[in-house]
Amino acid sequence: MAPSTIPGTTQEHAVAWLRRAIVTGALRPGQRVNQEDVAAEIGVSVAPVREALRVLEQEGQVTYLPRRGYFVTELRVADLEEIYALRGLIEERAARHALPGLGDEDLRQIRTAADDCVAAAAAGDVAAELEANRRFHFALLAAPDQPHTLRVLALLWDRTEAYRALYYNDPAERDRSAVAHERIVTAIEARDADRLVAELHEHRDRALEVLRGILGDAPADG
Repeated sequence: MAPSTIPGTTQEHAVAWLRRAIVTGALRPGQRVNQEDVAAEIGVSVAPVREALRVLEQEGQVTYLPRRGYFVTELRVADLEEIYALRGLIEERAARHALPGLGDEDLRQIRTAADDCVAAAAAGDVAAELEANRRFHFALLAAPDQPHTLRVLALLWDRTEAYRALYYNDPAERDRSAVAHERIVTAIEARDADRLVAELHEHRDRALEVLRGILGDAPADG
């Protein structure tokens, strides 16, 4: 059945479609989102598209301008640096907290996500690689007793997903990311929290460095 014929799923379908459009570059930072065009493309009415845009606005992926509509959010390098700095602080805390509780099934999920990243990169499927990359990181950071930490991390992650797609569009960086994931897995398997945190910081810093270059801005002061 088409998603629009299934009660209660049209908004979720619209959210998923819009997220993928942003990640793949079909909707680029700064571009206006035409609700009627999106509704026609998905095969739903405008109402669920509007609700989906409100969801993405709360996540920071789109921005609403009065009398102009919704636009894919644009970020300055200073914004990226602030978000990545916050991620560094929160992810270190989350990683140190989660590592002792990671079991065999968690390690399997982490390894599967890392392998999925490699497969998606080989296929040139940036959207699939981003999805697998997200699973990889959240599988190693997740712990049942820190839901607020994960909620904040998810918000920061969503805020920069369109820019992370730019990073993964570079084949050399896709290869570098795969190597970084292997080092992270090795640190997890060794139960070495300091090494794990160091690998996560290096992986994150590399992505930010590449994004600075892509966006053509100098690093923010301080």
